[in-house]
Amino acid sequence: MSQDLSRLGWDDSLASSYRPFDRPDAEPARVLRADRGVCTVLGESGVTRASLAGSLLLAAANDPVKLPCAGDWVVTRRWPDRRVTLEAVLPRRTALIRRTSDKDATGQLLAANMDTVAVVEPIHPEPDDARIERLLALAWESGAKPVLVLSKADTSADPEAVARQFAELAPGVPVVLLSVRGRKGIDQIRGYAEGGRTLALLGRSGAGKSTLVNALAGAAVMPVQAIRDADGKGRHTTAYRNLVPLPGGGAVLDTPGIRGVGLLDTAEGLDRAFADIAELAAHCRYGDCRHGAEPGCAVAAALENGSLSARRLASWRKLRHEVEVESARQRARQAAAGGHRHRRG
Repeated sequence: MSQDLSRLGWDDSLASSYRPFDRPDAEPARVLRADRGVCTVLGESGVTRASLAGSLLLAAANDPVKLPCAGDWVVTRRWPDRRVTLEAVLPRRTALIRRTSDKDATGQLLAANMDTVAVVEPIHPEPDDARIERLLALAWESGAKPVLVLSKADTSADPEAVARQFAELAPGVPVVLLSVRGRKGIDQIRGYAEGGRTLALLGRSGAGKSTLVNALAGAAVMPVQAIRDADGKGRHTTAYRNLVPLPGGGAVLDTPGIRGVGLLDTAEGLDRAFADIAELAAHCRYGDCRHGAEPGCAVAAALENGSLSARRLASWRKLRHEVEVESARQRARQAAAGGHRHRRG
C-alpha cells in the first residue's frame, strides 16, 4: 500500500533535498526506530528494515551524531536481492542533542526533525525545578519550540496553581496540564502534531511519556510500567527512540527516560530558557558583568528586591558554567584535530 508521506511532514523543501538522490531503486523514508546498524523506516512502499550503508557508517565514525535517528528523513535503496540499505540522511531542520557522560563528552542525538519538544514533568510527588530548566534549555537549543507538560495533574488538589508557578519558571513557554486518566490536556497536546508536524517528548522515567503516546495514538503502542507511590519513580519503559505516526496525521516521538542530561554548547538555548535573567543582564552597567558584586548589576538588584530567586540564579550559574566548560573542551578538541591534520599534511 502506498503511503502518503505528507502526513508525516514531507514537503517541497524535503523533496528538493532528496532530488540529487532520486533514482528508480531509491525512495525517501522516515526513521521510526534506529538500532545498531539497522533502522526501521516508513517509506512510500510501507514499513521496512534498512541496514546502514558502509559510506554512512564511515562518515559517522568520528561523529556519532551523523548516524540516523528516530525522526530523520533518509534515502533508502532497494537491491535486486531484496535487501534495503539506508544510503543518506537528509539535512535536519531541528535536532535534540545531549552531552554523553564519556570522557570525550560527545553528543548523543535523541530526536530529529521535531517541530515541538514537550518537556514532560509529573506533578506527583513534586516537580523538579532544576530538571525542568535544564530540559527547557536543551529543547530551546534544538531549534524546535518547547512546551512544558505537567503530567498526572489529577494527583494535585490545585493543579492550576502549580501551572501558574511553573509558568514563571518557563518564560515564553506554554504550560499544559495533563491527566490521561481524566482525559485532560490530551487534545491540546495533540494539536502540536496536527498538519503533519512532529512532537517529541522529553523527561525522566515515570513521567508518563509512554502513557501519553498511547493516548495520542488511541492504542497501546508503547509499554508502560507502574511507578512507586513513595517517590513517583518508575523503571525505564522506553529503551529506544521511537517515532509513532498518529491516526489523524503527524507523529509523536517518545524518548527514553532520562536520569541526567548534560548540555553541550547550548548558550543560545540557555538564554531562551532563562530569558528573565538574560533580560536583566542586558541592563547591567558593564557588558562583561559576572553578576556578583559589580556595581550597577541588574541581576544582583533583582535578587536583592526579591524579583529573582536565589535558587533560579544558582541554577542559571551552574548551567552556564557547564556550557562554558564544554565550549572550551570543544575548542580544544578542534584545535588538536587541526594540528593533527597539519602534521599529517
